[in-house]
Amino acid sequence: MISNKILLTSSGSYLPNNIYSNDALSEFIDTSDEWISKRSGIKNRHFVSKNETTSDLALYAALKAIENSTLDKDDINLIIVATTTPDNTFPSTATMVQKKLDIKGAAFDIQAVCAGFVFALSVAKSLMKDNNYKNCLVIGADSMSKLLDWKDRSTAVLFGDGAGAVILENKENIDNKLDDWGILSNVIHSDGEYYDLLKTNGGVSTDQKIGFIEMAGKEIFKHAVEKLSLSFQEALKLSYKNIKQIDWLIPHQANQRILLAVADRLKIDPVKVISTVMHHGNTSAASIPLALDYAINNNKVINGNLIGFQAIGGGLSWGASVVRYGKP
Repeated sequence: MISNKILLTSSGSYLPNNIYSNDALSEFIDTSDEWISKRSGIKNRHFVSKNETTSDLALYAALKAIENSTLDKDDINLIIVATTTPDNTFPSTATMVQKKLDIKGAAFDIQAVCAGFVFALSVAKSLMKDNNYKNCLVIGADSMSKLLDWKDRSTAVLFGDGAGAVILENKENIDNKLDDWGILSNVIHSDGEYYDLLKTNGGVSTDQKIGFIEMAGKEIFKHAVEKLSLSFQEALKLSYKNIKQIDWLIPHQANQRILLAVADRLKIDPVKVISTVMHHGNTSAASIPLALDYAINNNKVINGNLIGFQAIGGGLSWGASVVRYGKP
């Protein structure tokens, strides 16, 4: 019996045109470039314009991913959007993207905050194998500026807006030629004990407001380093790989200090860690596909590379993936 493999074959990304440097933020927040850079490594972030929605960001990233593939948009029959900042409470942002692309199939959102893209990859792989969806758009898109309290410099300086997308293709593994290609492993976890460490202070059923981000920064840092490292080691074990075989580690782009601490914990050369946090800050579910697309466009990630993804977000929710990018 011929099994199927889920290949990750293309990427695309989009960042809004409005760029805010640390110096620009210091004009209306009690902060400075030195303060932000030292604590996070962030230099710039992009914010949506007044009439720009999360589905707009997702659409632009999706169109680039399709353009960079060998597929037509009508070949896509599954869309999963990881987002915390939907256009509307309902329907899903994914169905709006589907409408704008004018294609048919299934479309829905996943909400795991900054870990959303890894969760979406896991769900997409399972659905494609069990229900025979042929080609899937997995999109991470967030307008985090909509959730920022500009009176709270500890969070307001960290986040930005953007979107990244990948295309997954369902291929028959004839003669086992695809055994070592595509999504090799996914690991996802959540622990509600830490619900209050990273959350908004409002919600539809709480007070009919979206709320602002609240974060216990020191606690999040500690959990991030531990849980990102352990989950990636778990993903490596499931894929029968070791850290020395990884060509590139693409973490959730939350904080440069976290990226370096995880690299040290995993004993991977920091040169192999893709970092884009300086350019766009924490874009939540968008940060991994944004960083992947950056790495591909800059000739770092190439066809056949073994890549690791890892992310942690509110919930707390976290996970990791090991993927052989491209196709033979």
